Amino acid sequence: MQPTDKPMAPKPRTHDLNRIPVLLAVVAISDFLIFGRAPGLNLFLFAILVTATILLSARRRIQPLTATLWLGLSALASGPLIEAPSLMGIAVSLCMVLCVALAGARLIPRRLSGLPPVLFRFVLIAPLRLLQDCRRHLGSRTEGSLLVAIWRNIGIWAVPLILASIFLLLFAIANPLIEDALRSIDFAFLLQFMDLWRVGFWLAVAAFVWAMLRPRLKRRIFRRRAHGPAVDRTEIPLLSHASLLRSLILFNALFAMQTLLDLVYLWGGVDLPDGMSHAEYAHRGAYPLIATALLAAAFVLIAMRRGGPGDKSPPIRGLVHVWIGQNILLCLSSILRLDLYVAAYSLTELRVAAGIWMGLVAVGLVLILLRILLRQSNQWLIASNIAVLMGVLYLSAFIDFPAFIARFNVTHSLELSHEGVPLDIDYLSSLGPSAIPALDLYLSALPNDATEKKGTALSIRQSLAQGFERRSRDWRSWNFRSRRIEAYLRSPSTIAR
Repeated sequence: MQPTDKPMAPKPRTHDLNRIPVLLAVVAISDFLIFGRAPGLNLFLFAILVTATILLSARRRIQPLTATLWLGLSALASGPLIEAPSLMGIAVSLCMVLCVALAGARLIPRRLSGLPPVLFRFVLIAPLRLLQDCRRHLGSRTEGSLLVAIWRNIGIWAVPLILASIFLLLFAIANPLIEDALRSIDFAFLLQFMDLWRVGFWLAVAAFVWAMLRPRLKRRIFRRRAHGPAVDRTEIPLLSHASLLRSLILFNALFAMQTLLDLVYLWGGVDLPDGMSHAEYAHRGAYPLIATALLAAAFVLIAMRRGGPGDKSPPIRGLVHVWIGQNILLCLSSILRLDLYVAAYSLTELRVAAGIWMGLVAVGLVLILLRILLRQSNQWLIASNIAVLMGVLYLSAFIDFPAFIARFNVTHSLELSHEGVPLDIDYLSSLGPSAIPALDLYLSALPNDATEKKGTALSIRQSLAQGFERRSRDWRSWNFRSRRIEAYLRSPSTIAR
């Protein structure tokens, strides 16, 4: 059997004609909400708008309670966009909108483990849905095609509009009030809609919304091979029972050596050889060890596949359990290495992301162990990892990481804690207005004779505040984080400084 992918190609239906006014209305509202505006509340409203449109335009009627539930889930998933616009919040909100679209078309699987492949098949074909439908209808000559229906409607309106224009022109000649009213109309505002960026925005929104209104999945078709003997898919060259057993014994010995060194030098606090600091030891191992854990996870999935030699061998299963345990310890050691490195060189956004990533890898290894113990499928494993990832993204979208990093670096700087490294004031300035409260803390803690540091910090603080004041005040760009910063800057204690 050889799998091939072909897009589903339903016959053109005149029902699609009813969705065109809805599509145009959503594009127009999206233009009003988003185009030329700073991101903020408008992204949340756009997600709710698309969700409501999907539920109201579903081909099969959705029960009010079910529709309310989906709308509530979409609002909950889009909540981070009200806190502050971010890529993490957009990703979570977009995933929920995709799920609503699948639910509206009765394409959502019954089991959670079946959702990732369905979403993948949906995303593969979604960007081209509008183009494919347009090409299909333009090439269709049937009476029920969408093109024929659109042309018929244009023809219905052509005569009334032409005659109405002629009558209006005659009235303008006969009535000076109507003539003055027509002359006062400024048609220059129409030129703004001829902007290529704006037209591109309309097309992008139309393509996205149309794919949500008419979701389809990329179909999987299996063809039998005409020639050639049947191949046993459970066998992989160089990964026989004996090879797996020897590999796992060797891998466990190598990982045990690395784990023992970490237990001695990282967890035990034993002095390192001359010329090497704990920060250097931590920095050199934090990221390569995560790559090692990922490679180990891939090997485990191959070794413990269903029907493979490792799946039926108790010795191999036992060695795999021990090896996964060592990999989890390796991830914990990597997190400790990162903590030591941060203590020596301060915190950055990249190091926060690295810490979160290391935690996700550790959780993924635990899920691999559960998958083996519970004898679940790889589909279950993928679904579980995606659920954990989406949960982390959702919670992270609510956290003001620049404010957290700025406060951490200030409180752990040499100027305040009298240990560690001096504050990197230039990096702090790159974190944006969220760093202003931490800068105020830094300024209040500096001694009076540190005039140069105070002057630099005060200059950066004023620059950040002035940049924040120049932000868009439009209600569509509003978000909670900016509101909190504004309240802080306008509080009496802050103004008094």
